[in-house]
Amino acid sequence: MATARFHGISIECSDPVAAGRFWAGVLGWELVEHLSGEVHALPHDGTAYRIVLREGDTPKVGQNRIHFDLTSSSDAAMAATVARALELGGQHIDIGQTEDDGHVVLADPEGNELCVIEPGNGFLADTGVIGGINCDGSRKLGLFWSEFLGWPLVWDQDEETAIQSPTGGSKITWSGPPLMPRLGRDRFHLEVAVSDTDLDAELDRLVALGASLQPGSSGLDGAVVVVIDPDGNEVHVVTS
Repeated sequence: MATARFHGISIECSDPVAAGRFWAGVLGWELVEHLSGEVHALPHDGTAYRIVLREGDTPKVGQNRIHFDLTSSSDAAMAATVARALELGGQHIDIGQTEDDGHVVLADPEGNELCVIEPGNGFLADTGVIGGINCDGSRKLGLFWSEFLGWPLVWDQDEETAIQSPTGGSKITWSGPPLMPRLGRDRFHLEVAVSDTDLDAELDRLVALGASLQPGSSGLDGAVVVVIDPDGNEVHVVTS
């Protein structure tokens, strides 16, 4: 039985406080600064995961493999989200979208992409302010995460997959091939939490599903264990 739970997204950034203010402000979440240097954006809207900002020197090279798709209840709400993001230091960017796409593509103050989705999007209906955690990845990766988290597939077509918790909330999606070129280490990472007593068993289960442990990674003393998923992406495992 799966005991791991989806814990959120970790973002490496040069200024965690500034980045945290942006994300907490855009989402309407609470900003919490920790003595460890981590900054957390914590939800008030029933979302079952967090965003954690950690200081790092990973450069922004190319488009991120993970970005958020934010939902809109109306045209006015969509415009308000875009305005709020711009006021908090975001900017409009061009990643090849067209005028017919309907959504707005922005970047946070450190250049990380996000999309504000137009109202009426049926796929992201009733998912929360973060409708989708949009990932570059293969169908194999979607199946890997479905099995590991115990979340059912809610989309599996043309190599594209999506999963969602049985209790609802944000969908995690994988766009299928062609996959983005790997230009360096990523800034965004999926994060899962397990209990201290289940850590070894859950790491063994990850490996059995096709992941591998990053050499030298250890969960001792509350440190993050880094696992490499079947597509070669870092996954952070934390104990709770």
